[in-house]
Amino acid sequence: MKLVVVESPAKAKTIEKYLGPGYRVLASYGHVRDLPPKDGSVDPDAGFAMEWETYADKAKQLKAIADEAKNADSLILATDPDREGEAISWHVQEVLRKRKALPAHVERVTFNAITRSAVTEAMGRPRQLDEDLIDAYRARRALDYLVGFTLSPVLWRKLPGAKSAGRVQSVALRLIVDREREIELFRAQEYWSVAAVMEADGTEFLARLVRYNGEKIDRLTIGEEGTALAAKRAVEEGRFTVTSVETKPLTRNPPPPFTTSTLQQEAARKLGFAASITMRLAQNLYEDGAITYMRTDGVQMAPEAISAARKAVADRYDAGYVPDRPRVYETKAKNAQEAHEAIRPTEFSRERAGSGDHARLYELIWKRALASQMASARLERTTAELSDGTGRHGLRATGQVVLFPGFLALYEEGRDDDQDEDSRRLPRLRDGDVPAKKRVDAEQHFTQPPPRYSEASLVKKMEELGIGRPSTYASIIQTLRDRDYVRVEKNRFIPEESGRLLTAFLERFFERYVSYDFTAYLEEELDDISGGRLGWQAVLAEFWRDFKPKTAEVMEQKPSEITAALDDFLAPWLFPDKGDGSDPRLCPACGDGRLGLRGGRFGAFVACSNYPACKDTRRFGAEGGEEDSGPEVLGQHPETGEDVVRKSGRFGPYIETGSGKEAKRSSIPKDAGELDFELALRLLALPRSIGTHPESGKEIIASIGRYGPYLAHDGKYAKLASTAEVFEVGMNAAVAKLADAAKGGGRGRGSREPLKMLGAHPRTEAEIKLMEGRFGPYVTDGTTNATLPKTLAPDQLTLEEAAQLIDERAAKGPAKKGRGRKPPARKKNTKGKK
Repeated sequence: MKLVVVESPAKAKTIEKYLGPGYRVLASYGHVRDLPPKDGSVDPDAGFAMEWETYADKAKQLKAIADEAKNADSLILATDPDREGEAISWHVQEVLRKRKALPAHVERVTFNAITRSAVTEAMGRPRQLDEDLIDAYRARRALDYLVGFTLSPVLWRKLPGAKSAGRVQSVALRLIVDREREIELFRAQEYWSVAAVMEADGTEFLARLVRYNGEKIDRLTIGEEGTALAAKRAVEEGRFTVTSVETKPLTRNPPPPFTTSTLQQEAARKLGFAASITMRLAQNLYEDGAITYMRTDGVQMAPEAISAARKAVADRYDAGYVPDRPRVYETKAKNAQEAHEAIRPTEFSRERAGSGDHARLYELIWKRALASQMASARLERTTAELSDGTGRHGLRATGQVVLFPGFLALYEEGRDDDQDEDSRRLPRLRDGDVPAKKRVDAEQHFTQPPPRYSEASLVKKMEELGIGRPSTYASIIQTLRDRDYVRVEKNRFIPEESGRLLTAFLERFFERYVSYDFTAYLEEELDDISGGRLGWQAVLAEFWRDFKPKTAEVMEQKPSEITAALDDFLAPWLFPDKGDGSDPRLCPACGDGRLGLRGGRFGAFVACSNYPACKDTRRFGAEGGEEDSGPEVLGQHPETGEDVVRKSGRFGPYIETGSGKEAKRSSIPKDAGELDFELALRLLALPRSIGTHPESGKEIIASIGRYGPYLAHDGKYAKLASTAEVFEVGMNAAVAKLADAAKGGGRGRGSREPLKMLGAHPRTEAEIKLMEGRFGPYVTDGTTNATLPKTLAPDQLTLEEAAQLIDERAAKGPAKKGRGRKPPARKKNTKGKK
């Protein structure tokens, strides 16, 4: 019997069906061991020796693999065909070797698609484990560990509120922060455009002013309204004649099939998918045999796939849509590895696969791959020049027409920026024509700052710079969100204060290690290890030689010295020049103190130098670094007559009425909307009494606490969804919510609201939720509940880990009943017996 090990049970089931009798296929459920999160897991003094620890929740699966391996003639490691797949195979082999269960004959096979032909062909071409790929994995893992476990303690001690830093994660964060700085430094410039709506042969078209008073007009030439209106009058009064019509042929070639990066970008643009969702759906499609392997930098397709695509094009359209020669693509991405094919369908004759989001992603992959082997689109661009009788004023009209759609009949690539005007179609114009003038418009515009990064544009930028690997982009982006270093608004990334402060700290004290060039250089070195051109220990030694002393140097500095350095580094952003010659650091409250950055228990904040005599403070980066306007009186309290004041403190904005020990305060929730006097009074009046519970007769109250809005009754709590609910929830809804919370058996806030929505189960597609239970956090798909092992932190839980826990729990069958405490044994009645 031959034992085959793959990653997922879905993949195992399919492959076992293809291989038939004589083979036993088991899943490892991903990685089986890792570096334990503690000091000493990597020892630089011992040649970077690593101490690996088996995941506690993989014990059962590893036992099953080891038991089968003891009876197997050979072991076939068939994990994914990339560095991570090679690493999983190596880990499985090492675990079996330690348990003395490793068969004498071990082989490694890889296949790019889970189809019968691909799997059976791969079984006929076994090889040994690729030591260079394993070395590259070890180097990458050790680097990430050394950066995290050396730098994070520095952050915790010197930068209160910082959670962690990562080798690539911190550089990705810097991209987002740098873009925000560009936006803040940007100064909009006014400009005007003048255009005439004209008509010829019953068709309207737009002609823009390109020459005025004999001078060429560029986009920013007309900078104020007076000039724009004068130019508008000149166009209105002029009689414009067509002086030239130029027609140029254009050819547009199809884009190559998807790589991991371009798939993430296009799915974000066209389908609105986050990178993590795209990769989960693609993983499912791959395991179902619908597409080829989805982690790849390659843009080429196998010859047989190209032939199948060309045939599918001819069948769908006609021979004119098939180019004379097959198209061959080469990657343009920095540091790309072209060991694998591009992402494509396994069968081009299959137009649909899966349902819902799976079907939408498959259609995108199918269209892109098919279009890559279609004929070029042929277009015609027309430019018409018009001039008035004086020759001093000129207009230009441009248009474009598609002569032959080619690949555009099936697919057009999305764009991050706005489309231009050339796609308009012009009527037929000839020299000497005098088109009718319908109207002339002068429009005011302002130059726009560079846009914030979307997931698509961030992935594209990281790939251009050679930062990280495409297969890691989804997890990098998710980590930034999980750590609250960034937030997403309208599908764009905005850095949080903590993210800006962390980036400033790293730029000031570890500039080299968050530079784009150095990060890309490290990626190149890791790729050289994969190719056998560099030794992994030499790369680590070179990095550690400079990094370790640098962290020790920063650790020796006092927190006050760190804060002073950051205060100076961040001054242009925290205290921007007002433009009137005044001191931007002058305290608005006392008038003679100077504002500066201070470090506190809960992070950095800005305070007056006369503190604590002057209590003017604001959060680090409040209002994007703009000066706080100071206390604002909203009105007088109707009961006390005292001012109700909106203030800004170290922990954010709040409202206050009264003074001293009698003062009442309330923080302003983020979801409260625009604060007015009425809302301020309602917040100050909390907690709100809803009434007495119909069963217990005890009071139910609604309020806002440390963890958000909640209901309270007789020592029991239930979470509310929003601040608005605190003021709106009625008795019936409150009783129902408290009952739901009580059913969960939870102590304290026993809400049945999920802690986190993890996504759809990769195999059953049921929605998986992370819940808080009586005995700790657990995951559920609505049918099966699985408790989280103590070794697995809830905030670090991934969808794949949750799905695995549910699968393992379901495999055990329903929980056995009657396992509670036994009733006490009935005592024998000895009275009256001799």
